[in-house]
Amino acid sequence: MPESPIRKLVPFANEAKKKGKHVYHLNIGQPDIKTPEVAIEAVKNFNLKVLAYSQSEGTEEYRTKLAAYYRDKNVNVSHSDIIVTTGGSEALLFAFGSIMDPGDEVIIPEPFYANYSGFTTASGATIVPIVSRIEDNFALPPIADFEKLITPKTKAILICNPGNPTGYLYSKDELKQLSELVRKHDLFLIADEVYREFCYDGAKHFSIMADETLHEHAIMIDSVSKRYSMCGARVGCLVSKNKSVISTALKFAQARLSPPTFAQIASEAALETPAEYFSEVIEEYVMRRDILVKGLETIPGVRVAKPKGAFYCVVELPVADTDHFAQWLLSDFDLNGETVMVAPAAGFYVTPGLGKNQVRMAYVLNCNELKKCVQILDQALKVYLSQ
Repeated sequence: MPESPIRKLVPFANEAKKKGKHVYHLNIGQPDIKTPEVAIEAVKNFNLKVLAYSQSEGTEEYRTKLAAYYRDKNVNVSHSDIIVTTGGSEALLFAFGSIMDPGDEVIIPEPFYANYSGFTTASGATIVPIVSRIEDNFALPPIADFEKLITPKTKAILICNPGNPTGYLYSKDELKQLSELVRKHDLFLIADEVYREFCYDGAKHFSIMADETLHEHAIMIDSVSKRYSMCGARVGCLVSKNKSVISTALKFAQARLSPPTFAQIASEAALETPAEYFSEVIEEYVMRRDILVKGLETIPGVRVAKPKGAFYCVVELPVADTDHFAQWLLSDFDLNGETVMVAPAAGFYVTPGLGKNQVRMAYVLNCNELKKCVQILDQALKVYLSQ
């Protein structure tokens, strides 16, 4: 089981804090945005005599309201097409377990969300990577390159849209190319769409579930974690029109009994969040993105891909080994008692050697703190490279 590139440096961060340093966390996608009050109040005010199991697939009330939310997004599904999971993470585990046997393969554009490696390992499957490049802003690689990788063991293509760690938002045309490919080869297309709300510069999110030709092939992964800044709720879902996938995933859901009851109450209430909440959040993330990206672009030798969605960016640094640099930032460097924590990007690749000079940064801090982070990184690189 691979270790998390996002969390493996936590002991060094803890040690830095014990020494009195202030650590700015750019390493993890934990938003500082307030959770909608309606969700918090729903849990506070819920009169419950027994904290009982829910249905294994999630409460029908929540799934019905969730289906209505999706229909507003041009995704025509019913509550029976949805299985509520313990975070998007469990939804991915259920998806892999339902469609793949040990030794089967899933094609994933890299860099990708690091925990995909763990989910694949736990399922006994193998990732077949296809490289997207910072020079192309991490756009979808040529579809012909995907086709070359398909073997009798291939069961699915997995994308994250908008992307973690890249922030790339796939266009309608790119999704159409993937749709045609999976139908041609009778594969599944799994889309991790947990950042669907966060699209910038007028760009729109297109869900694979809106493609009616993909009903037997599409599996959508979703979560309340980022949408409502409810990471600790641990509520996600698996959505598919393929009845065989749903009935198989339900067996996994039954084996773990049920998703958390109080968290479903909060998640159901969060669906009442007013639209202006998202307008304000998106405006805030655009400001943060622009401050971080523009600041990084002023540092000599640094290259950054401009995100179109989510709240991450991949940054290329003028160092040979960002694992060493990231650890050094915590253990050996500070600027006026402050330092930053980043996620080395090699852990977001499986192709050996790739990402060694890259990091992922999450712009989940306020604008003033992000400005400080840029200053700290600028000074840190000068010191590090002069050694």
